Amino acid sequence: MALLTIQNLSLGYDSHTILEDLNFVVNKGDYLCIVGENGSGKTTLVKTLLHLQEPLKGQILIDDGLKKNEIGYLPQQTIVQKDFPASVKEIVLSGCQGQCGLRPFYNKEEKALAEKNMERMGISALKSSCYRELSGGQQQRVLLARALCATRKLLLLDEPVSGLDPKVTSEMYELIAQLNQEGITIIMISHDIAAALRYADHILHIGDTVFFGTKEEYIESDAGKFFLAQQKGGDI
Repeated sequence: MALLTIQNLSLGYDSHTILEDLNFVVNKGDYLCIVGENGSGKTTLVKTLLHLQEPLKGQILIDDGLKKNEIGYLPQQTIVQKDFPASVKEIVLSGCQGQCGLRPFYNKEEKALAEKNMERMGISALKSSCYRELSGGQQQRVLLARALCATRKLLLLDEPVSGLDPKVTSEMYELIAQLNQEGITIIMISHDIAAALRYADHILHIGDTVFFGTKEEYIESDAGKFFLAQQKGGDI
């Protein structure tokens, strides 16, 4: 069953079109990687899917069982965000804000959910630590736990391994794959085409050429062959 159906979507800013007439479907349990050249509109697409900005035209149809505030999001971090002076527990709990409504405080169930997701991400021992004192990999685990507090269905991840060393990168990919195996639908922007082809079941390539299909179909497509050749040559 489709969680998201994208129909004739055009993206951009102030009537400047970056991408147009985009069509694809994300079903429950899918692992979709969004790839493409720099500046092709990958982050803009994710922000549009999150309703953080409006499309220039087209439709984003959401399954009746998925509310807008039930989508977990792990954005790229800025320098300021990496230096945020809050505890791990406070940051993870903030993922429950969409469930609070007008309540000024978190309830027992939300606090239990935060504890569960910290344990799930292996950061329970760090819950009293200051976020800005953590390593990059630990910070990403905190943000992933936060995103999980917002959703049990769909995670949108924007370059979740950016700036991480190879060992931590591998651990992060395995964590995300495990979440997908547990039933959470994944949509991830990635420059790492090798990882995309290893973990994802569907690929959305955007840029001068647009492709949507299974990873097997992508490998055989003109867009896939060209992009893979560029990556091997170190051009991207």
